[in-house]
Amino acid sequence: MNYTLNQLRIFLKIVQKESITRAAEALFLTQPAVSIQLKNFQDQFDIPLTEIVNKKLYVTDFGREVAAAAEKILEEVYAINYKTSQYKGQLSGRLRISVVSTGKYIIPYLLTDFLKTHPGVELVLDVSNRANVTLNLERNETDFSLVSVLPERLNLEEIPCMKNQLFLVGKEPLTLSKKGPWHKELEDITWVKRENGSATRKAQDEYLSSHQIQVRRHIELTSNEAVKQALIAGLGYSIMPLIGIRNELQLGQLTISPLPDLPLESQWRMVWPKGKKHNGVAHAFKTYLEQNMSAIVEKNFGFIDGLAAVPKSMK
Repeated sequence: MNYTLNQLRIFLKIVQKESITRAAEALFLTQPAVSIQLKNFQDQFDIPLTEIVNKKLYVTDFGREVAAAAEKILEEVYAINYKTSQYKGQLSGRLRISVVSTGKYIIPYLLTDFLKTHPGVELVLDVSNRANVTLNLERNETDFSLVSVLPERLNLEEIPCMKNQLFLVGKEPLTLSKKGPWHKELEDITWVKRENGSATRKAQDEYLSSHQIQVRRHIELTSNEAVKQALIAGLGYSIMPLIGIRNELQLGQLTISPLPDLPLESQWRMVWPKGKKHNGVAHAFKTYLEQNMSAIVEKNFGFIDGLAAVPKSMK
């Protein structure tokens, strides 16, 4: 057998996510690339590792045993890397961070300089929806989580990052006739929504409900990128975080339409369970964020206020 450490890593993530698509997102790879690696890995075994039933991926019992062995192998490899770094006097170890999907537009800027300064740090980054990130926090499976809405019932500590604003977005500006109640006219458009469990979906549904807007037609998609492409194609409108549509707004592919009580605002936060004992790497990262957060936000996200300038006619 000639399987590689990369194949073990990819297969383990597929088993953890129970989805090639979600594994690809978490690993920052394309879906075809992950599928090819899975096939190459599978071809080295006479017994199936996975199976597809009704278009859904299932991991076989044998596949789960292989995944458990893969996890142990990877842990030993990481341990060797850490020991090597420690002998060189470098900060070393694994940093585990879970991020809600929209947070992928922010988290690289919080990590770049820290990882450059400490090359011995191994990053494990899981990008998922709000429900899965909350589950990671509940199970204490992560050092930190980046969220825009604090999970309920969890006792957390936090480092505030930056504000999160959500606007009504579409290909063309939405023009209301003003002949009747404005919210009634919004019942005739197609709403593009994220899946249940997404913080963006929750915010949009709460806005629609609070203004008694009855949604007659909607499209449900499982990523912000898919929502953006649907809007660019003119399929409808959605309430979206400003942070993820910078380029599309600047290129004129998307526009912001003013509505009463928008933008919705929340706060991006790096959070962790209260009382959690951080290892040396996690403690160093926490200190780094506390000392540098303001400078990081000012340097990389100063464009936000300019993009948020929309007409005030509906306010």
